Amino acid sequence: MADVSVVMPAYNEAERIVTAMQRVLEQDFVHELVVVDDGSQDGTADLAESIDDERVILIRQPVNRGKGAALRTGFSSTQAPFVAVHDADLEYEPADIARLLPPLRDGRADVVYGSRFIGNDERRVLYYWHSVGNRVLTTLSNMATNINLTDMETCTKVFKREVIQSLDLREDRFGFEPEVTAKVAAGGYRIYEVGVSYSGRTYAEGKKTGFRDALRAIYVIGRHSCGKSSLRLGQK
Repeated sequence: MADVSVVMPAYNEAERIVTAMQRVLEQDFVHELVVVDDGSQDGTADLAESIDDERVILIRQPVNRGKGAALRTGFSSTQAPFVAVHDADLEYEPADIARLLPPLRDGRADVVYGSRFIGNDERRVLYYWHSVGNRVLTTLSNMATNINLTDMETCTKVFKREVIQSLDLREDRFGFEPEVTAKVAAGGYRIYEVGVSYSGRTYAEGKKTGFRDALRAIYVIGRHSCGKSSLRLGQK
C-alpha cells in the first residue's frame, strides 16, 4: 500500500544520495519521496535529479539552513496520509519504516518513533559518549513532556500528515528532534515506539551532529518545558 510520503533532507551527501533514494523507492509503501537539498555544494541536488522516478520531488534550498528547516519545507509539500522522515546518510534502514506503519494504519497511533534502543535489531558499535548523550537528552525530554520514549533523538519517525502539518515548528537545525517531540506530546497525540536497526557513521565518514547540537537540544527542551501552555496547538 503506497500511503507514505518520505521526506529526505540532504546536505553534501553526494556519495550516498543516489543509493539512499533508490533504497527508499524500492519500498512498496512509498507514495512519494520528497528530497530537500539544503544548499549542498557537492552536486547532491544534481545527482538526486538524475533519478528517473515520477514519485521523486526535488526541492532545492539555495543556502544551507539546517535539517529542521529542510524538513519544514518537505512536510509542507507532502500529499500521502502518512509522512516519514528518512535521512540521506544511510544510518537507518528504509525498510524499517514499514515496521512503524501498523499502529498508524489501524488507528492506534498518530505518531510512531523508531527506537534504536529497544528490540533485538542490529546496530553498529561506535561512540560511547554519544550514546550517553542521546539517553540523557531523551531523559530530559521525557521529564519535560511526561512521556516515556526510549529514543527521542531517532531520525526514523512517521506521522499522520495532518499532525505534522499542523505543528508550528521553528527549529532550523537538529533542535528539530526535541521540538517536534515536545509539540506532539503537548498536542496530546498518541505516540508509539518500534525497534529499528542502526548503522551509525563516524565523523570521518560525514556525521554532522556534535556537542553544540546537544547544547541546543537542551535549550529547546528547557524552553518548551517552561512554556508548555504555548505548545497546545489544538486537540484532535
